[in-house]
Amino acid sequence: MTTLTTLQPTSVINKTARLLTEHYVFPEIAKQLADLLQQRLAEGAYDVDSAEELARLVTTDLQSVNDDKHLRLKHHADPVSPEQGAATLESIRRDFDTSLGGAPRVELLDGGVTVVELAPMLFPLDWAAEPLSAALTLASRARALIVDLRNNRGGDPDTVAFVCSYLLDERTHLNTMYWRSGERSEQSWSLPHVPGARFGGSKPLYVLASDSTFSAAEELAYDVQQLGRAVVVGEPTRGGAHPCKGWTVHPHLEATVPTGRAINPVSGTNWEGTGVQPDVPCAAAKSLDRAHALALARLAG
Repeated sequence: MTTLTTLQPTSVINKTARLLTEHYVFPEIAKQLADLLQQRLAEGAYDVDSAEELARLVTTDLQSVNDDKHLRLKHHADPVSPEQGAATLESIRRDFDTSLGGAPRVELLDGGVTVVELAPMLFPLDWAAEPLSAALTLASRARALIVDLRNNRGGDPDTVAFVCSYLLDERTHLNTMYWRSGERSEQSWSLPHVPGARFGGSKPLYVLASDSTFSAAEELAYDVQQLGRAVVVGEPTRGGAHPCKGWTVHPHLEATVPTGRAINPVSGTNWEGTGVQPDVPCAAAKSLDRAHALALARLAG
């Protein structure tokens, strides 16, 4: 257990408040939250016995104004590097190595329907391009495809574009990110060429979603849904559309602060707070069977 002597909540709160003020995509809310953290610190609300408990309390306060689920103070059981972003990379590398690179399941179902599960994350593209290309190329010959995102908690927007490139025929505008730094916008497009074979843009495509589907996984579902390319089956997703960066503010604590927001070229908005709404609502546990039945019916028709 991390003690108060080691923890120094004042230092953690000061660093977190400064990061909010300098980087949060909504400057007005950043000021509100920074003031709230300082007020709660002065009241003694953060006088706790462990870094884990401090992370829980601060995260609750950070999300109290606009319920931004990317805005967090994350606890790491093992000490992490002070280098910006290193805490997150260290934690997800273990998941990458134990999930076949983020594509743990490719299965041929009855009727020539294939399911590809992408979980637990859409890992950084320089890691994930090879395993994702292998899985999607294998599935390219399917008559219909089900992409299972029910257990995917997010990841890299570049990896979203990479996956979408296998599901479309032509280069397509997928999303635009607005970044607070420089007040600039950056478009995301599917790729003109992919390694391996595409499933393409005409065969039946279904995406499975749950209330655990988050962040970049939501973008993947939302992008293909808004393009009219896929039918989303399952539950509304968690509702996090703000890409974030992480800063280590204590050996066991990482502040994650959204630095941008997504703007879809079709809807003009995003899924923040609302989640991606399924086209075919059903319990997540039943969504694979439902999507399979829909695919078979469409193929038969």
